[in-house]
Amino acid sequence: MFETGEYVVYGRTGICQVTGVTTMKMDGSSSERLYYILRPGGETEGKIFTPVEGGKQVLRGIITKEEAEKLIDEIPSIETLSIENEKFREDSYKKCIRTCECRDLLRIIKTIYIRKQARLSHGKKTTATDERYLKLAEDHLYSEFSMLLDIPKEHMAGYIEQRVHQHREEEQACAV
Repeated sequence: MFETGEYVVYGRTGICQVTGVTTMKMDGSSSERLYYILRPGGETEGKIFTPVEGGKQVLRGIITKEEAEKLIDEIPSIETLSIENEKFREDSYKKCIRTCECRDLLRIIKTIYIRKQARLSHGKKTTATDERYLKLAEDHLYSEFSMLLDIPKEHMAGYIEQRVHQHREEEQACAV
């Protein structure tokens, strides 16, 4: 059970702070259940109520700073999404987004980044689907990483790029 004051990731909402726990009796239910009271990341007045157990949305604790740094260092070895049929591209993106897992969000970002570079090199534009899911994945991932690493969200892409580049250079220097 999460404690008051803890930060969690809640479904598509993203980072929220647990502001309390309460009991409620919802429509159609004969008994009271425990609910978390969540305040979405950047809001001061919004409230979300979600069951402590058995909720439909993913609710997980945020990762640690060390885990975030490790994930960033692992980006070169993180596999891209394997999408055989273009008709299923959006479904693949949706499945990864729904997990709310940082590694899955990185897979989306890496997949779309590589795909975007390939399309641009052939004189093609990025698809609207790719743009939409890239923005969504970056927003969720960068919000969590920004809080953990104390780096403004708008600087996260540059920070990650620089860190991956630095990590590659260190690996190449060790190989020599």
